[in-house]
Amino acid sequence: MGFAGRTGAGKTSAARYLSSQFGFQYARYSHFLREWLPAGSADRDRLRSFGWEVMVGGRQAELNARLIAGLDRSRSAVIDGLRHSIDFDSLSNTFGASFRMIFLEARPEIRFERLRSRFSDYEASETADSAPVETYVDGLKALASSIISNEESLESLYQQLDAWAAACGIGDLK
Repeated sequence: MGFAGRTGAGKTSAARYLSSQFGFQYARYSHFLREWLPAGSADRDRLRSFGWEVMVGGRQAELNARLIAGLDRSRSAVIDGLRHSIDFDSLSNTFGASFRMIFLEARPEIRFERLRSRFSDYEASETADSAPVETYVDGLKALASSIISNEESLESLYQQLDAWAAACGIGDLK
């Protein structure tokens, strides 16, 4: 299963929660991007820029292949950070109907509050949110099996994820 959404929407919190609650292995696109970069050059801005270079350079399929190859296929996985329809397509084609994607959404003001330590001000967060690599994220919403509004507490997010897991029979995997 995978998570998509804008920066600060809660993808990492949601993915880590499902990993800890249900034993899913955790994978994150940025970890695989970081492996491509020379040592010491993987700060957030460079990673975002490199992610765009991968996409426009026609290497997104390779990134997906690296991520998929890094998974233990004998275990369920939760994947953090889908950003492009090719990510969805690669995972859907590999895992078939068992692949589900949740799109997390939250208003920009709420996402900024969550990311205050990362950005000097609201305008800086808006600049990061409008980076080229982020331009395809909203298109994933139409492909999602579920959309979760994450504008409240972490506990509220966890309750929504628990309800989603129960509806999908995921709690039975424990």
